Amino acid sequence: MELRICHLYPDVLNLYGDRGNVMCLQHRLRWRGMEATVTGVSVGQPLKADDFDLFFIGGGQDFEQEVLLEDLAGGKADEIRAAVEDGKTFLAICGGYQMLGSYYKTWDGQQCDFIGALDLYTEGEQERLIGNFMFSCPELNGLNVVGFENHSGRTYLGSGVKPLGTILYGGGNNGRDKTEGARYRNVFATYSHGCLLPKNPELADLILKNALERRYGTVSLESLDDVLERNAHDSMERRLKQA
Repeated sequence: MELRICHLYPDVLNLYGDRGNVMCLQHRLRWRGMEATVTGVSVGQPLKADDFDLFFIGGGQDFEQEVLLEDLAGGKADEIRAAVEDGKTFLAICGGYQMLGSYYKTWDGQQCDFIGALDLYTEGEQERLIGNFMFSCPELNGLNVVGFENHSGRTYLGSGVKPLGTILYGGGNNGRDKTEGARYRNVFATYSHGCLLPKNPELADLILKNALERRYGTVSLESLDDVLERNAHDSMERRLKQA
């Protein structure tokens, strides 16, 4: 088995080690004897979504997201929307998460219209939501997800889009409704940097299983020795619970 991974805008959207999520996915596949090919697609390069099984979009600052708007309008936005509706698997972090929505409006009223692949929008505020945070994720059978957030945008989910989880510590989507991230079809979107997947191996495997089953049908992933990953996760969980 193999997965073909597309890393969108790897040279532009890569805050707080987000690239490590792609490395984590590669390694967890290879440790199980599966192939993983990663292709970076950046500004000016064509995107053919049918060539890939899994898409990763990292985080970026507001001005970097604006820079990408023209490139997205040149064909990538259509490909991404079609891939989402076709059930391709996505992991989108922070700025990449916001870009999948309808728009981002800054605190002083300037609006950037994004690609509308997901029914959600983001509005900026002057106060940032920043720091280590934790949320529960119903798809992980009671396990919590730990990460790091740093965003001024407040995201609100629309029709048909469910939260990825419920905030236990930190701000999450907007600091108000206790939601964090978004789930729509096979899209996983979150504000969690850190990077996210190495210290949340169950979430990494959930995303991989999602993509593998989209391509091959029912798949059973063999267990890995995740002692180091679990120690990193549990250490942060203890810190947050004691805060």
